[in-house]
Amino acid sequence: MCVGVPGKVVDIFEYSAVVDVMGSQTTVGIIFVPEVQLGDYVVVHAGQAMSIVDEEYARISVEEWRKLIDARNSETVE
Repeated sequence: MCVGVPGKVVDIFEYSAVVDVMGSQTTVGIIFVPEVQLGDYVVVHAGQAMSIVDEEYARISVEEWRKLIDARNSETVE
């Protein structure tokens, strides 16, 4: 199973883009989504933008990731 996280494209270069993933910016490859544009949301896996998704999908996905992170953090505190 592959797990990807959504990120918003904030800068684009020839073969890479900078994406904001839950507040952290990282550079990813865009060879699988050459049509990506500034402001698009992409699913990032293993350092690559794998697909372009709409903003609503990205928002819901981030909410679910935050729930997982919060649950994990609460387990380590106890």
